[in-house]
Amino acid sequence: MPLSAETRDKLKTVSTATLCTALYRRGLRNQFIQDVHPLDPTKPTMVGEAFTLRYMPAREDLNRLEVFRDRAHPQRKAIEDCPEGAVMVIDSRKDPRAASAGGILVTRLMVRGVAGVVTDGGFRDSAEIAGLAIPAYHNRPSAPTNLTLHQAIDIDVPIGCGDTPVFPGDVMVGDGDGVVVIPAHLADELAAEAVEMTAFEDFVTDEVRNGRSILGLYPATEEKTLTDFAAWRKVNGR
Repeated sequence: MPLSAETRDKLKTVSTATLCTALYRRGLRNQFIQDVHPLDPTKPTMVGEAFTLRYMPAREDLNRLEVFRDRAHPQRKAIEDCPEGAVMVIDSRKDPRAASAGGILVTRLMVRGVAGVVTDGGFRDSAEIAGLAIPAYHNRPSAPTNLTLHQAIDIDVPIGCGDTPVFPGDVMVGDGDGVVVIPAHLADELAAEAVEMTAFEDFVTDEVRNGRSILGLYPATEEKTLTDFAAWRKVNGR
C-alpha cells in the first residue's frame, strides 16, 4: 500500500528516536542505519519510500569510465527512475573510500522531486550537496569515483544499508540524528503512535524544565501525570 499523504505528514513531525522506540516495542532493534549522518542536520525531516541501488565490489575490466556511456547503466538508470517523493537508498558496502554519487547526480534527484538520498558510503562534492534543497545522508566525504571500488549492479531490490535491511517501499525517515527504516506495513500505525508519543514527550519536557522530577513522570507511573498531561493537551491543542 503506497505511503499516504496523511502518514507522510505525521512522520515529518516526529523524531527518529521516537520511531526507534516504537519499533523496539514491536521487537525491531536494527532499524536505525549505522554510521550514516546528515550533510546538513538543519534540513527538514526527510520522509519517503525506499528506492534502492546496490553496488558490489568492482571488477576492473567491467568498470571503466566508458560504462557511463550506457544509458541503461544501473547508477544512471536509478537516478532517472527513482520516483518523485521517494528516497534513494544506496548500498555502498559500508565503504566510503569511493563516492556513491556526486553533486550532479544528487542535483538531478532534487530537480526530479526525490525526497532524499541515503548511502552507507560517501558522496563526492559533499559541500555542494549539503547546500542543495534535498536531504542527504552519508558516512563521510569521498572524492574518488565509485568506479574505483564499486560496481552498480541492481536497482529496486532488497539491500543492506549500514547493516540495516531495506526493502523497496519501506519508509525512510531522516532527521538530524540519522535515518530510520520503517517496514512498509507498519508505517501508518507507527506514525499515529509516534505523534502521540511526541505529544507526551513534549509535555514531559515542559514539566522537567519547570523543575519537576522524572520519577512518576517519565514513564507515567503516577495518576497525577496522566491528569496533568490531559490538561496540558487541552491547553496546547495537542
